[in-house]
Amino acid sequence: MTPATQIPLPADWRDFLALTKPRVMTLVVFTGLCGMLAAPAHVDPVIGFTAILCIALGAGAAGALNQWYEADLDAAMKRTAQRPLPAGRMERQSALHFGVGLGAFSVLLMGLAVNLAAAAILTVSILFYVLVYTVWLKRRTPQNIVIGGAAGAFPPLIGWAAATGDVAWLPVLLFATVFLWTPPHFWSLALFVRTDYANAGVPMLPVVAGERVTRHQIGLYTIPMAAAAVAPWPLGLTGAYYGLISIALSAVFGAMALQVALRTASEGDAMLPEKRLFRYSLFYLALLFAAVVIDRWVA
Repeated sequence: MTPATQIPLPADWRDFLALTKPRVMTLVVFTGLCGMLAAPAHVDPVIGFTAILCIALGAGAAGALNQWYEADLDAAMKRTAQRPLPAGRMERQSALHFGVGLGAFSVLLMGLAVNLAAAAILTVSILFYVLVYTVWLKRRTPQNIVIGGAAGAFPPLIGWAAATGDVAWLPVLLFATVFLWTPPHFWSLALFVRTDYANAGVPMLPVVAGERVTRHQIGLYTIPMAAAAVAPWPLGLTGAYYGLISIALSAVFGAMALQVALRTASEGDAMLPEKRLFRYSLFYLALLFAAVVIDRWVA
């Protein structure tokens, strides 16, 4: 009897928490918070907390629905086999109800307690992740993470809209930065877990096109990502503090991506440059967004 066909054991709160993908949610909440704090508006603390809570709940809903739909893929991959559904600790119906309920509540609360603009963007972000990325792209094209990366780029727009009720050029560039950051970030991970994706039949770029093409694509996507990250400074949307930090961080990212792009590693290699780039990419995005907020405070 496989994990996917076991009679589910009673799920506890930790299983429902795991459905929300807490690690992913942390980055989503942070970029959303930075988008809010960088906005040129005073936000009531209660309203601000509510907006961030809604972003977290919306991200959790998207994660739960992703796991509901991809339970078979998760069961086939070592990295995800112990999630609640493939491990047999929860029924798929429970995950579906939890995800839909959490998503609907997050949007309703955002609309009633914050504003309709933020609620509308939150709705689009959830639907994009679930319908466009998970249902449509993930199993069909190696470009899944390129297009689907937009789903994780919405939080700074939501945070800004929660503070101001509209959208401006700075959050759009932050959206573009996350959107262009996602392929090199995710493909650097996919390079050293590609066997998992191959076993599950997921057409990730390293599986379909091979390591060499993936490495080159990581290098190529780093160029527009760095341009989008630095752009707020020459466009006058941020000050020199952010500009200098974004240049320094992007230069390190570029050097690491170039090392990955030029490598001719065999499958037996430890892939240390790829792992270093993956870890640094998280550090990069966190510091970049923190710099946006600090730049506004010191301006």
